[in-house]
Amino acid sequence: MPSISAASGTPTGNFSYELRAVGLLAAGFGLVGLDRWLIMPLAPQIMHDLRLDYQDLGNLGAAIGLSWGVFAIIMGRLSDRIGRRKIIIPAVIAFSLLSGISGLATGFAGLFIARLLMGVAEGAYCPTSYAAALDASPASRRGINLGIIQGAFALGGLALGPIIATQLAAILPSWRDVFMLVSIPGLILAFMLWRVLRDPVNPGQSAHHESASANWLALFAYRNICVAIPAIFCSMSGIFVLGVMAPVYLTDVVKLDSVTMGFVMSGFGLGGFLGQILLGILSDRIGRKPSLFIAFIVGAAALAALVLWVQSPTAIFAALFMAAFCCCGANALLAGPISGECVPSTMASSAMGLVIGLGEIFGGGVAPSIGGAIAMAGGLKMTLLTVDVVLVAGAAATLFLKETAPQIVARR
Repeated sequence: MPSISAASGTPTGNFSYELRAVGLLAAGFGLVGLDRWLIMPLAPQIMHDLRLDYQDLGNLGAAIGLSWGVFAIIMGRLSDRIGRRKIIIPAVIAFSLLSGISGLATGFAGLFIARLLMGVAEGAYCPTSYAAALDASPASRRGINLGIIQGAFALGGLALGPIIATQLAAILPSWRDVFMLVSIPGLILAFMLWRVLRDPVNPGQSAHHESASANWLALFAYRNICVAIPAIFCSMSGIFVLGVMAPVYLTDVVKLDSVTMGFVMSGFGLGGFLGQILLGILSDRIGRKPSLFIAFIVGAAALAALVLWVQSPTAIFAALFMAAFCCCGANALLAGPISGECVPSTMASSAMGLVIGLGEIFGGGVAPSIGGAIAMAGGLKMTLLTVDVVLVAGAAATLFLKETAPQIVARR
């Protein structure tokens, strides 16, 4: 058992535990990404089989985003009170089983309910896993460790997900079998987390901190929380509207076949994976604020190029890579260190849960539905150009942040 710092509640002097905890939490978030995004590369088959349209597809993305957002807020707060293990392990079991249940849907309603419930479990896992990583990490590695965990979401769901989905769909009898198969690894991971993950003990926690951690309104006294909420609306809109609409944009507008689309879409996931890690490292060195501003501006430029200029699969891969690198990297900074560092450690999960939850409700829930409506009215290109404007708005919001990177603050 590692020693525990009374000041912070984090395991100290035990790099082995940090490595195992962050590795397993990252694997869990990779499965969250795979289970969440598996439906999108399979969308052409699912839409044909269940007779869905673009609006239905957007609403399926909205279902999981809305429930994810609500329960990220609730469970982030709860984990500050009862500990991380009691939430993380049941959540992994639940979202794994619900992924398999998605394959049993016979119509839109059944699939909608399964995705809605999956959002409950994944929303519970998300901020709690971030807080568990903060518990296990020294201050000097918070950015990179949270980046690794969040990057696993993009790697599992957006990079490997399209390839896994399209390749399995080519060899299995039905898209339904794909959902059944990918539910198995999560159950194995839940057992491994049960063996390894520990809750920190914080004997120095005061009554003041206990009351602060239970009060959501207290979070709005911190400027970065007030800025991070609208900013994460922008980054999550970029991730989730692109994630939902880009596959059908590539098949219906660019006219790629489904297998080529799967490989091209993997650029979106690979870029997101590297962006969340590398921007986390960059922000540890030059600061959260400049890193975030750069991410929004470059992401907007890449998305504009995707819609207005690039045509070949290689160029589309590169544009999707850079758009996701920036959007996912920005999201990782906002959901992790920018939110978690500006409040006392006993409020960290509550703060991250609030920012992630509200971001999911709008960016992961409302925005894909709006994107579907825009696509029905003005076409898929108009949807992507609207997201481009949203990313520019995110860059403007960044200007109001207060720097929190420990090394930058210490130098100042």
